[in-house]
Amino acid sequence: MSDLSVETTAIPGLLVVRLPLHEDARGWFKEAWQREKMIALGLPDFGPVQHNVSYNAARGATRGIHAEPWDKFVSVSTGRAFGAWVDLRAGDSFGATVTVELDPSVAVFVPRGVGNSYQTLTDGVAYGYLVNDHWRAGQSYPALALDDPTAAIAWPIPLDEAEISAKDRAQPALTEVTPMTPRRPLVLGARGQLGRALLAAFPDALGVDLPDSGAEACLDVTDPAAVAAWPWREHDVILNAAAYTAVDAAETPDGRRTAWRVNAQAPATLATVADQHGLSLVHFSSEYVFDGTAAVHTEDEPLSPLGVYAQTKAAGDLAAATARRHLVLRTSWLIGDGGNFVRTMARLAADGVSPSVVDDQTGRLTFATDLAAATHHLVATDAPSGTYQVSNAGPAMSWADVAEEVFARCGRERSDVRRVSTQEYAAGKQLAPRPANSVLDLTKLAAAGVIMPDARDALDAYLG
Repeated sequence: MSDLSVETTAIPGLLVVRLPLHEDARGWFKEAWQREKMIALGLPDFGPVQHNVSYNAARGATRGIHAEPWDKFVSVSTGRAFGAWVDLRAGDSFGATVTVELDPSVAVFVPRGVGNSYQTLTDGVAYGYLVNDHWRAGQSYPALALDDPTAAIAWPIPLDEAEISAKDRAQPALTEVTPMTPRRPLVLGARGQLGRALLAAFPDALGVDLPDSGAEACLDVTDPAAVAAWPWREHDVILNAAAYTAVDAAETPDGRRTAWRVNAQAPATLATVADQHGLSLVHFSSEYVFDGTAAVHTEDEPLSPLGVYAQTKAAGDLAAATARRHLVLRTSWLIGDGGNFVRTMARLAADGVSPSVVDDQTGRLTFATDLAAATHHLVATDAPSGTYQVSNAGPAMSWADVAEEVFARCGRERSDVRRVSTQEYAAGKQLAPRPANSVLDLTKLAAAGVIMPDARDALDAYLG
Protein backbone atom coordinates (compact mmCIF):
# COMPACT_ATOMS: atom_id res chain seq x y z
CA MET A 1 0.00 0.00 0.00
CA SER A 2 1.50 3.33 -1.07
CA ASP A 3 1.43 6.46 1.09
CA LEU A 4 -0.86 9.41 0.40
CA SER A 5 0.97 11.87 -1.86
CA VAL A 6 0.24 15.00 -3.91
CA GLU A 7 2.06 15.64 -7.21
CA THR A 8 2.26 18.81 -9.29
CA THR A 9 1.78 18.78 -13.08
CA ALA A 10 2.56 20.90 -16.14
CA ILE A 11 -0.68 22.83 -15.53
CA PRO A 12 -0.32 25.23 -12.56
CA GLY A 13 -2.65 24.18 -9.76
CA LEU A 14 -3.64 20.83 -11.33
CA LEU A 15 -2.62 18.23 -8.75
CA VAL A 16 -2.54 14.43 -8.90
CA VAL A 17 -3.29 12.70 -5.59
CA ARG A 18 -2.16 9.13 -4.94
CA LEU A 19 -4.59 7.47 -2.53
CA PRO A 20 -3.71 4.46 -0.35
CA LEU A 21 -6.10 1.51 -0.83
CA HIS A 22 -6.67 -0.67 2.22
CA GLU A 23 -7.35 -4.06 0.62
CA ASP A 24 -8.35 -7.48 1.93
CA ALA A 25 -10.38 -10.48 0.73
CA ARG A 26 -13.58 -8.45 0.90
CA GLY A 27 -12.38 -5.63 -1.36
CA TRP A 28 -10.85 -2.27 -0.52
CA PHE A 29 -11.38 0.92 1.47
CA LYS A 30 -9.95 4.39 0.86
CA GLU A 31 -10.24 7.88 2.25
CA ALA A 32 -11.49 9.55 -0.93
CA TRP A 33 -11.33 12.96 0.74
CA GLN A 34 -9.32 13.72 3.85
CA ARG A 35 -9.04 17.47 4.30
CA GLU A 36 -6.42 17.64 7.05
CA LYS A 37 -3.95 15.20 5.50
CA MET A 38 -4.36 16.48 1.94
CA ILE A 39 -3.99 20.14 2.86
CA ALA A 40 -0.83 19.31 4.78
CA LEU A 41 0.56 17.84 1.53
CA GLY A 42 -0.25 20.93 -0.55
CA LEU A 43 -3.86 20.54 -1.70
CA PRO A 44 -5.75 23.86 -1.49
CA ASP A 45 -8.35 24.19 1.25
CA PHE A 46 -10.98 24.77 -1.43
CA GLY A 47 -14.13 24.35 0.66
CA PRO A 48 -16.34 21.90 -1.29
CA VAL A 49 -20.10 22.46 -1.09
CA GLN A 50 -21.49 19.82 -3.48
CA HIS A 51 -20.71 16.16 -4.28
CA ASN A 52 -21.63 14.77 -7.70
CA VAL A 53 -21.35 11.23 -9.08
CA SER A 54 -21.06 10.31 -12.75
CA TYR A 55 -21.89 6.70 -13.71
CA ASN A 56 -20.83 5.46 -17.13
CA ALA A 57 -22.29 2.10 -18.22
CA ALA A 58 -20.04 1.27 -21.17
CA ARG A 59 -16.37 1.46 -22.06
CA GLY A 60 -15.61 4.45 -24.30
CA ALA A 61 -18.03 7.00 -22.78
CA THR A 62 -16.25 10.33 -23.25
CA ARG A 63 -17.19 13.65 -21.60
CA GLY A 64 -15.72 17.16 -21.94
CA ILE A 65 -13.56 19.18 -22.42
CA HIS A 66 -15.28 21.66 -20.05
CA ALA A 67 -13.65 24.43 -17.97
CA GLU A 68 -16.10 25.03 -15.13
CA PRO A 69 -15.99 28.17 -12.96
CA TRP A 70 -15.22 26.22 -9.77
CA ASP A 71 -12.56 23.94 -8.34
CA LYS A 72 -13.22 20.21 -8.31
CA PHE A 73 -11.70 17.09 -6.76
CA VAL A 74 -12.23 13.97 -8.88
CA SER A 75 -11.95 10.41 -7.53
CA VAL A 76 -12.85 7.10 -9.20
CA SER A 77 -14.89 4.56 -7.20
CA THR A 78 -15.15 1.70 -9.70
CA GLY A 79 -13.39 0.87 -12.96
CA ARG A 80 -10.74 2.85 -14.81
CA ALA A 81 -10.85 6.08 -16.82
CA PHE A 82 -8.51 8.21 -18.87
CA GLY A 83 -8.44 11.84 -17.77
CA ALA A 84 -7.33 14.76 -19.96
CA TRP A 85 -6.98 18.37 -18.82
CA VAL A 86 -6.30 21.48 -20.90
CA ASP A 87 -5.63 24.85 -19.29
CA LEU A 88 -8.24 27.28 -20.64
CA ARG A 89 -7.35 30.12 -18.26
CA ALA A 90 -5.87 33.36 -19.49
CA GLY A 91 -2.10 33.34 -18.99
CA ASP A 92 1.16 31.77 -20.05
CA SER A 93 -0.07 28.20 -19.51
CA PHE A 94 -3.13 28.58 -21.77
CA GLY A 95 -3.37 25.42 -23.87
CA ALA A 96 -1.09 23.27 -21.68
CA THR A 97 -2.27 19.64 -21.58
CA VAL A 98 -1.93 16.87 -18.97
CA THR A 99 -3.25 13.29 -19.14
CA VAL A 100 -3.48 10.72 -16.33
CA GLU A 101 -5.07 7.29 -16.06
CA LEU A 102 -7.53 7.16 -13.18
CA ASP A 103 -8.42 4.22 -10.98
CA PRO A 104 -9.54 4.08 -7.32
CA SER A 105 -5.99 4.88 -6.17
CA VAL A 106 -5.64 8.11 -8.19
CA ALA A 107 -7.53 11.38 -7.69
CA VAL A 108 -7.06 14.79 -9.32
CA PHE A 109 -7.61 18.33 -8.07
CA VAL A 110 -8.79 20.51 -10.98
CA PRO A 111 -8.61 24.29 -10.47
CA ARG A 112 -11.22 26.67 -11.81
CA GLY A 113 -10.84 27.31 -15.54
CA VAL A 114 -8.92 24.13 -16.42
CA GLY A 115 -10.81 22.12 -19.01
CA ASN A 116 -11.41 18.51 -17.95
CA SER A 117 -12.48 15.42 -19.84
CA TYR A 118 -12.88 11.73 -18.99
CA GLN A 119 -12.99 8.62 -21.17
CA THR A 120 -13.99 5.31 -19.56
CA LEU A 121 -11.60 2.40 -20.13
CA THR A 122 -13.90 -0.26 -18.65
CA ASP A 123 -17.62 -0.86 -18.34
CA GLY A 124 -19.36 0.38 -15.20
CA VAL A 125 -17.14 3.31 -14.30
CA ALA A 126 -18.30 5.58 -11.48
CA TYR A 127 -16.39 8.64 -10.44
CA GLY A 128 -17.34 11.34 -7.98
CA TYR A 129 -16.25 14.92 -7.69
CA LEU A 130 -16.45 17.56 -5.00
CA VAL A 131 -16.97 21.17 -6.15
CA ASN A 132 -16.76 24.42 -4.21
CA ASP A 133 -19.72 26.17 -5.79
CA HIS A 134 -23.30 25.07 -6.38
CA TRP A 135 -24.34 24.19 -9.91
CA ARG A 136 -26.85 26.63 -11.38
CA ALA A 137 -28.81 26.43 -14.60
CA GLY A 138 -27.84 28.78 -17.40
CA GLN A 139 -24.13 29.05 -16.59
CA SER A 140 -21.75 29.25 -19.52
CA TYR A 141 -18.03 28.56 -19.52
CA PRO A 142 -15.24 27.73 -21.97
CA ALA A 143 -15.16 24.33 -23.68
CA LEU A 144 -12.80 22.73 -26.19
CA ALA A 145 -13.16 20.21 -28.99
CA LEU A 146 -12.05 16.72 -27.97
CA ASP A 147 -10.04 16.37 -31.17
CA ASP A 148 -8.38 19.80 -31.04
CA PRO A 149 -5.06 19.44 -32.94
CA THR A 150 -3.19 21.82 -30.61
CA ALA A 151 -4.07 19.88 -27.48
CA ALA A 152 -3.35 16.67 -29.43
CA ILE A 153 -4.75 14.35 -26.78
CA ALA A 154 -3.87 10.69 -27.40
CA TRP A 155 -7.23 9.13 -26.56
CA PRO A 156 -6.88 5.41 -25.74
CA ILE A 157 -10.16 4.72 -27.53
CA PRO A 158 -10.42 6.54 -30.87
CA LEU A 159 -13.05 9.28 -30.77
CA ASP A 160 -14.91 7.82 -33.75
CA GLU A 161 -15.47 4.69 -31.64
CA ALA A 162 -16.38 6.56 -28.45
CA GLU A 163 -19.78 7.54 -27.04
CA ILE A 164 -19.84 11.36 -27.21
CA SER A 165 -22.73 13.79 -26.88
CA ALA A 166 -23.70 15.98 -29.82
CA LYS A 167 -22.84 19.07 -27.75
CA ASP A 168 -19.31 17.87 -27.04
CA ARG A 169 -18.75 17.01 -30.71
CA ALA A 170 -19.56 20.63 -31.61
CA GLN A 171 -17.11 22.40 -29.27
CA PRO A 172 -14.63 24.92 -30.76
CA ALA A 173 -10.92 24.62 -31.47
CA LEU A 174 -8.41 26.16 -29.07
CA THR A 175 -7.85 29.13 -31.38
CA GLU A 176 -11.54 30.00 -31.00
CA VAL A 177 -11.75 29.65 -27.21
CA THR A 178 -12.10 32.79 -25.12
CA PRO A 179 -9.87 32.15 -22.09
CA MET A 180 -11.47 32.20 -18.67
CA THR A 181 -10.40 35.35 -16.84
CA PRO A 182 -9.04 34.90 -13.33
CA ARG A 183 -11.01 35.87 -10.30
CA ARG A 184 -9.95 39.25 -9.01
CA PRO A 185 -9.89 41.00 -5.64
CA LEU A 186 -12.79 43.21 -4.58
CA VAL A 187 -11.90 46.39 -2.70
CA LEU A 188 -14.70 47.74 -0.50
CA GLY A 189 -14.40 51.40 0.49
CA ALA A 190 -12.43 52.08 -2.69
CA ARG A 191 -12.73 55.87 -2.55
CA GLY A 192 -11.18 56.16 0.90
CA GLN A 193 -7.50 56.73 1.62
CA LEU A 194 -6.77 53.06 2.16
CA GLY A 195 -9.07 51.95 -0.65
CA ARG A 196 -7.16 54.04 -3.18
CA ALA A 197 -3.85 52.61 -2.03
CA LEU A 198 -5.22 49.07 -2.23
CA LEU A 199 -6.36 49.60 -5.82
CA ALA A 200 -2.83 50.71 -6.69
CA ALA A 201 -1.32 47.67 -4.95
CA PHE A 202 -3.86 45.28 -6.51
CA PRO A 203 -4.17 46.66 -10.08
CA ASP A 204 -6.53 43.87 -11.18
CA ALA A 205 -8.98 44.56 -8.36
CA LEU A 206 -12.48 45.96 -8.72
CA GLY A 207 -13.16 48.89 -6.41
CA VAL A 208 -16.63 49.57 -5.03
CA ASP A 209 -18.06 51.89 -2.42
CA LEU A 210 -21.36 52.82 -0.82
CA PRO A 211 -24.16 54.00 -3.15
CA ASP A 212 -23.96 57.62 -1.96
CA SER A 213 -20.17 57.81 -2.33
CA GLY A 214 -20.09 58.77 -6.02
CA ALA A 215 -18.19 55.59 -6.88
CA GLU A 216 -18.63 54.11 -10.35
CA ALA A 217 -19.39 50.67 -8.87
CA CYS A 218 -21.47 50.58 -5.71
CA LEU A 219 -22.34 48.02 -3.06
CA ASP A 220 -24.08 48.74 0.23
CA VAL A 221 -22.25 46.36 2.56
CA THR A 222 -24.85 47.05 5.26
CA ASP A 223 -27.65 45.65 3.07
CA PRO A 224 -27.66 41.83 3.32
CA ALA A 225 -29.84 41.50 0.21
CA ALA A 226 -27.48 43.61 -1.89
CA VAL A 227 -24.49 41.65 -0.59
CA ALA A 228 -26.17 38.33 -1.36
CA ALA A 229 -26.93 39.46 -4.93
CA TRP A 230 -23.33 40.44 -5.71
CA PRO A 231 -21.53 38.17 -8.25
CA TRP A 232 -19.05 36.76 -5.74
CA ARG A 233 -17.92 33.98 -8.10
CA GLU A 234 -15.94 36.67 -9.97
CA HIS A 235 -13.69 37.35 -6.97
CA ASP A 236 -11.16 35.50 -4.84
CA VAL A 237 -10.34 38.04 -2.10
CA ILE A 238 -12.49 40.61 -0.31
CA LEU A 239 -10.44 43.61 0.87
CA ASN A 240 -12.76 45.37 3.31
CA ALA A 241 -11.53 48.94 3.71
CA ALA A 242 -15.10 50.22 4.20
CA ALA A 243 -15.47 51.78 7.64
CA TYR A 244 -17.31 54.45 9.58
CA THR A 245 -14.41 56.51 10.98
CA ALA A 246 -16.13 59.55 12.51
CA VAL A 247 -14.90 58.75 16.02
CA ASP A 248 -16.71 61.59 17.77
CA ALA A 249 -19.92 61.42 15.71
CA ALA A 250 -20.19 57.74 16.62
CA GLU A 251 -21.16 58.88 20.13
CA THR A 252 -24.40 60.42 18.77
CA PRO A 253 -27.62 58.37 18.29
CA ASP A 254 -27.43 58.44 14.47
CA GLY A 255 -23.70 57.93 14.38
CA ARG A 256 -23.90 55.02 16.80
CA ARG A 257 -26.34 53.14 14.58
CA THR A 258 -24.32 53.81 11.44
CA ALA A 259 -21.05 52.81 13.09
CA TRP A 260 -22.49 49.46 14.21
CA ARG A 261 -23.94 48.75 10.77
CA VAL A 262 -20.73 49.52 8.87
CA ASN A 263 -18.04 48.47 11.34
CA ALA A 264 -19.63 45.40 12.92
CA GLN A 265 -22.65 44.12 10.97
CA ALA A 266 -20.98 44.40 7.57
CA PRO A 267 -17.87 42.34 8.51
CA ALA A 268 -20.17 39.65 9.93
CA THR A 269 -22.08 39.54 6.62
CA LEU A 270 -18.84 39.45 4.63
CA ALA A 271 -17.44 36.60 6.75
CA THR A 272 -20.52 34.54 5.90
CA VAL A 273 -20.19 35.41 2.20
CA ALA A 274 -16.50 34.49 2.21
CA ASP A 275 -17.24 31.03 3.56
CA GLN A 276 -20.19 30.50 1.23
CA HIS A 277 -18.11 31.25 -1.86
CA GLY A 278 -14.66 30.04 -0.79
CA LEU A 279 -13.14 33.53 -0.62
CA SER A 280 -10.50 35.08 1.60
CA LEU A 281 -11.62 38.03 3.73
CA VAL A 282 -9.11 40.77 4.54
CA HIS A 283 -10.58 43.16 7.11
CA PHE A 284 -8.88 46.36 8.30
CA SER A 285 -9.10 47.26 11.95
CA SER A 286 -7.81 49.90 14.33
CA GLU A 287 -5.70 50.38 17.45
CA TYR A 288 -8.90 51.79 19.00
CA VAL A 289 -9.84 48.22 19.95
CA PHE A 290 -7.40 48.70 22.88
CA ASP A 291 -7.73 51.09 25.83
CA GLY A 292 -4.15 52.31 25.42
CA THR A 293 -2.86 51.26 28.83
CA ALA A 294 -0.25 48.77 27.54
CA ALA A 295 3.17 50.05 26.52
CA VAL A 296 3.00 48.00 23.29
CA HIS A 297 -0.11 46.25 22.03
CA THR A 298 0.26 42.66 20.79
CA GLU A 299 -2.17 40.73 18.59
CA ASP A 300 -3.30 38.51 21.45
CA GLU A 301 -3.98 41.32 23.95
CA PRO A 302 -7.61 41.17 25.14
CA LEU A 303 -9.83 43.74 23.44
CA SER A 304 -10.66 46.73 25.63
CA PRO A 305 -12.42 49.41 23.52
CA LEU A 306 -13.26 52.74 25.14
CA GLY A 307 -15.88 54.52 22.98
CA VAL A 308 -18.63 53.55 20.55
CA TYR A 309 -16.40 53.68 17.46
CA ALA A 310 -13.84 51.53 19.28
CA GLN A 311 -16.51 49.05 20.36
CA THR A 312 -17.81 48.65 16.81
CA LYS A 313 -14.28 48.06 15.47
CA ALA A 314 -13.65 45.43 18.15
CA ALA A 315 -16.91 43.70 17.21
CA GLY A 316 -15.85 43.82 13.55
CA ASP A 317 -12.56 42.11 14.42
CA LEU A 318 -14.40 39.25 16.09
CA ALA A 319 -16.91 38.94 13.24
CA ALA A 320 -14.28 38.93 10.47
CA ALA A 321 -12.24 36.29 12.31
CA THR A 322 -15.13 33.82 11.98
CA ALA A 323 -14.35 33.46 8.25
CA ARG A 324 -12.45 30.26 7.53
CA ARG A 325 -9.84 32.18 5.51
CA HIS A 326 -9.29 35.62 6.99
CA LEU A 327 -6.73 38.30 7.72
CA VAL A 328 -7.60 40.98 10.28
CA LEU A 329 -5.06 43.78 9.76
CA ARG A 330 -4.97 46.14 12.72
CA THR A 331 -3.41 49.54 12.03
CA SER A 332 -3.01 53.01 13.54
CA TRP A 333 -2.91 56.67 12.58
CA LEU A 334 -3.59 56.16 8.86
CA ILE A 335 -2.18 58.68 6.37
CA GLY A 336 -3.10 58.41 2.69
CA ASP A 337 -4.46 60.23 -0.33
CA GLY A 338 -7.06 62.56 1.14
CA GLY A 339 -7.74 64.67 4.19
CA ASN A 340 -5.62 63.59 7.15
CA PHE A 341 -3.56 64.91 10.06
CA VAL A 342 -0.32 65.32 8.10
CA ARG A 343 -2.00 67.26 5.30
CA THR A 344 -3.79 69.44 7.85
CA MET A 345 -0.51 70.27 9.62
CA ALA A 346 1.20 71.01 6.29
CA ARG A 347 -1.63 73.38 5.34
CA LEU A 348 -1.48 75.13 8.71
CA ALA A 349 2.29 75.47 8.39
CA ALA A 350 1.88 77.04 4.94
CA ASP A 351 -0.84 79.39 6.22
CA GLY A 352 1.29 80.66 9.11
CA VAL A 353 -0.93 79.10 11.77
CA SER A 354 0.51 77.84 15.07
CA PRO A 355 -1.76 74.99 16.17
CA SER A 356 -2.31 73.39 19.57
CA VAL A 357 -1.62 69.64 19.36
CA VAL A 358 -1.88 66.96 22.04
CA ASP A 359 1.39 65.52 23.29
CA ASP A 360 0.14 62.73 25.59
CA GLN A 361 -1.26 60.38 22.94
CA THR A 362 1.51 58.29 21.38
CA GLY A 363 1.68 55.85 18.49
CA ARG A 364 3.07 55.35 15.02
CA LEU A 365 1.88 56.71 11.69
CA THR A 366 0.75 54.19 9.06
CA PHE A 367 1.05 55.33 5.47
CA ALA A 368 -1.63 53.81 3.27
CA THR A 369 0.80 52.85 0.52
CA ASP A 370 2.94 50.87 3.00
CA LEU A 371 -0.15 49.23 4.52
CA ALA A 372 -1.37 48.26 1.03
CA ALA A 373 2.05 46.83 0.13
CA ALA A 374 2.07 44.77 3.35
CA THR A 375 -1.45 43.57 2.56
CA HIS A 376 -0.40 42.48 -0.92
CA HIS A 377 2.52 40.51 0.51
CA LEU A 378 0.33 38.70 3.06
CA VAL A 379 -2.26 37.83 0.40
CA ALA A 380 0.29 36.81 -2.24
CA THR A 381 2.19 34.57 0.18
CA ASP A 382 -1.02 33.02 1.52
CA ALA A 383 -0.18 34.03 5.09
CA PRO A 384 -1.93 31.92 7.75
CA SER A 385 -5.32 33.19 8.83
CA GLY A 386 -5.26 35.44 11.87
CA THR A 387 -4.72 38.97 13.12
CA TYR A 388 -1.64 40.94 12.07
CA GLN A 389 -0.71 44.42 13.25
CA VAL A 390 0.57 46.80 10.60
CA SER A 391 1.97 50.28 11.12
CA ASN A 392 5.11 52.03 10.04
CA ALA A 393 8.15 51.28 12.16
CA GLY A 394 10.42 53.48 14.27
CA PRO A 395 10.16 55.21 17.62
CA ALA A 396 6.78 56.07 19.09
CA MET A 397 5.66 59.66 18.52
CA SER A 398 2.96 61.88 19.95
CA TRP A 399 0.63 63.84 17.73
CA ALA A 400 2.62 66.94 18.72
CA ASP A 401 5.84 65.19 17.65
CA VAL A 402 4.30 64.44 14.26
CA ALA A 403 3.12 68.03 13.89
CA GLU A 404 6.61 69.30 14.68
CA GLU A 405 8.13 66.94 12.11
CA VAL A 406 5.73 68.25 9.49
CA PHE A 407 6.38 71.90 10.41
CA ALA A 408 10.15 71.36 10.25
CA ARG A 409 9.86 69.80 6.79
CA CYS A 410 7.69 72.73 5.68
CA GLY A 411 10.24 75.33 6.82
CA ARG A 412 8.56 76.34 10.07
CA GLU A 413 9.99 76.26 13.58
CA ARG A 414 9.16 73.24 15.70
CA SER A 415 8.31 75.63 18.52
CA ASP A 416 5.44 77.00 16.40
CA VAL A 417 3.51 73.90 17.48
CA ARG A 418 1.98 74.43 20.92
CA ARG A 419 1.95 71.24 23.00
CA VAL A 420 -1.18 70.61 25.06
CA SER A 421 -2.61 67.73 27.06
CA THR A 422 -5.62 65.75 25.90
CA GLN A 423 -7.59 67.26 28.78
CA GLU A 424 -6.66 70.77 27.69
CA TYR A 425 -7.52 70.10 24.06
CA ALA A 426 -10.87 68.51 24.93
CA ALA A 427 -12.06 71.35 27.13
CA GLY A 428 -15.50 72.49 25.91
CA LYS A 429 -15.64 69.83 23.19
CA GLN A 430 -17.72 66.63 22.89
CA LEU A 431 -15.01 64.14 22.08
CA ALA A 432 -14.93 60.35 22.24
CA PRO A 433 -12.24 58.81 24.44
CA ARG A 434 -8.95 57.95 22.71
CA PRO A 435 -6.34 55.35 23.67
CA ALA A 436 -3.37 57.15 25.23
CA ASN A 437 -0.90 54.71 23.71
CA SER A 438 -1.40 53.25 20.21
CA VAL A 439 1.96 51.56 19.61
CA LEU A 440 1.44 48.20 17.88
CA ASP A 441 3.87 45.29 18.11
CA LEU A 442 5.12 44.33 14.62
CA THR A 443 6.90 41.06 15.48
CA LYS A 444 4.29 38.79 13.89
CA LEU A 445 4.25 40.91 10.74
CA ALA A 446 8.04 40.70 10.45
CA ALA A 447 7.88 36.92 10.87
CA ALA A 448 5.49 36.86 7.90
CA GLY A 449 8.15 38.59 5.80
CA VAL A 450 7.09 42.25 6.02
CA ILE A 451 9.53 44.85 7.35
CA MET A 452 7.79 48.21 7.49
CA PRO A 453 9.64 51.46 6.63
CA ASP A 454 10.40 53.91 9.41
CA ALA A 455 7.56 56.40 9.83
CA ARG A 456 9.89 59.41 9.54
CA ASP A 457 11.30 58.17 6.24
CA ALA A 458 7.78 57.54 4.99
CA LEU A 459 6.80 61.04 6.09
CA ASP A 460 9.64 62.50 4.01
CA ALA A 461 8.43 60.60 0.96
CA TYR A 462 4.81 61.56 1.59
CA LEU A 463 5.60 65.28 1.79
CA GLY A 464 7.69 65.01 -1.36
